[in-house]
Amino acid sequence: MNVWGARMKIYTGRGDHGNTNLIGGQTVRKTDVRVDAYGSIDELNAQVGLLASLVDEEKTVSRNIIKESLSRIQHNLFDIGSILADKGNKLGMQFDLSEIQTIEQEIDELTEKVSEINYFILPGGAKQASQAHIARTVTRRVERTVLKLNEKEPVAEPPLIYLNRLSDYFFVLARYLNKLAEKEEVYYTKTGKVFHNDERPKRKDEK
Repeated sequence: MNVWGARMKIYTGRGDHGNTNLIGGQTVRKTDVRVDAYGSIDELNAQVGLLASLVDEEKTVSRNIIKESLSRIQHNLFDIGSILADKGNKLGMQFDLSEIQTIEQEIDELTEKVSEINYFILPGGAKQASQAHIARTVTRRVERTVLKLNEKEPVAEPPLIYLNRLSDYFFVLARYLNKLAEKEEVYYTKTGKVFHNDERPKRKDEK
């Protein structure tokens, strides 16, 4: 006999026929767009977890700051996933608007630390930066999936705004991680300049 008592089984068999339950008990198909949306959030969270583990290998002073940011992002993604899984808002969860301001501030701070760009950047470089690019592209797909849900069943606006900002965060984080690793960025130039400095907000140190 297990001295710790009976353990809950991970598998239940209830989903063997393609059904699952939302928060509150409503049964839906696993192919339902809502399930796809919060399942995609879970996938993104796992990618962020991998990114955090790779950043942990860094020996720079910025490591802990980045890890703290990624940990907060993971908690925010879990919040968003819970909100999406709760069709009737039975838990009464709302996304914290201050998190949008926080990630915007972090984007601005990271932008100050990297060079300006005129061309698209090829994903790659250091493994941490490459994983940040993967997180960026997965975020874009997650955003599209949640928007599809929003077209069918309205989703609160704050999570949509946050996901849009999050992909920008991973882009500039990838650039910063390459800078820390002293990896040179590779530009895609065939389309010509796509970012023009006169169209972008000036940095604080610019006149």
